[in-house]
Amino acid sequence: MDKNRIEGTARQMKGIVREAVGKATGSRGTQMRGAAERMAGKVQAKLGAAADAVRRIKK
Repeated sequence: MDKNRIEGTARQMKGIVREAVGKATGSRGTQMRGAAERMAGKVQAKLGAAADAVRRIKK
């Protein structure tokens, strides 16, 4: 499993938590930062999945 998949998933979870905290506190800025973090994590996880696929093809 690629390092980016693990880090990306962790980043998504962090973003989900931050977004929920922003909603609970009414902080739109925190909510938006959480959404951005979640999306960045999703992209990073997809890059890791692509790297894994390339490694499987090379074998």
